[in-house]
Amino acid sequence: MTAMHNVAGLSPVVAGAWRLAEWQWTPQQRLAWIEGNLDIGVTSFDHADIYGGYSVEALFGEALALRPALRARMQLVSKCGIKLVTPVRPGHRVKHYDTSASHVRASVEQSLQALRTDHLDLLLIHRPDALTDFDELADAFEALRREGKVRYLGVSNFAPHQLAPLHRRFALATHQVELSPLHTEALHDGVLDQCQDLGLRPMIWSPLAGGRIFTADDQCARRLRATLEAMAGELCVSVTTLVIAWVQRHPSQPLPILGSRRIEVARDAMAALALRLEAQQWWRIWTAAVGHEVA
Repeated sequence: MTAMHNVAGLSPVVAGAWRLAEWQWTPQQRLAWIEGNLDIGVTSFDHADIYGGYSVEALFGEALALRPALRARMQLVSKCGIKLVTPVRPGHRVKHYDTSASHVRASVEQSLQALRTDHLDLLLIHRPDALTDFDELADAFEALRREGKVRYLGVSNFAPHQLAPLHRRFALATHQVELSPLHTEALHDGVLDQCQDLGLRPMIWSPLAGGRIFTADDQCARRLRATLEAMAGELCVSVTTLVIAWVQRHPSQPLPILGSRRIEVARDAMAALALRLEAQQWWRIWTAAVGHEVA
């Protein structure tokens, strides 16, 4: 049996900073959010260079500068490889992907400066690039690790056939993918099977389906919500706790990323660590989500 590894030392629930700019918080409010997560054991923070139109990392770094000692208590994750067309990047004439060694290195340097840190605990390639030179990218990874600027490296949103050739050249630490009861493709397209086979604990983005589990009015969401609310009542837990427990139940031992400003949501997610669903409970949620029983 392959042992699952959390080599980057990430917390079992990760705080996602994707929408930090939208919250329009003061530096002190951002700091309170950081400290609130740390206080309940959510010590890993997920970023990307492009979040907030290339603004979120600097907003986080500005807050962290109010209490620099907090850096020793956290793990900082960032992603690169997407180039957006925006006035703050005038050289980008078309939205595209870039996994060249020069761009990866430049992105890391910008992230370090914005986050006001001397290293990233984990760097991910944000999306698969059709022009990726696997040897060049692996060499860039090795150089960044050797220099101490990045401790661990991984990928995000790759297909199994895209991850495999890079992993053969450089041992990746994780694969960040989307999974929720309303987005189950990773369960069946080989992505999580590969993670389990290689011993990579995946990071899961949008485990609460971007809030659609609670708010969407389509038939699928209503059917799922009714089942979740019934089961949550039976188990005496919140719906958030139940959904995170469903995600964490997969044998690849996923690490869910939350995108909420509310520490209460993070607290409910952490409570899922004490809830291990039985197989029939897990499949009851899957069946409600997809609208049919297994074959």
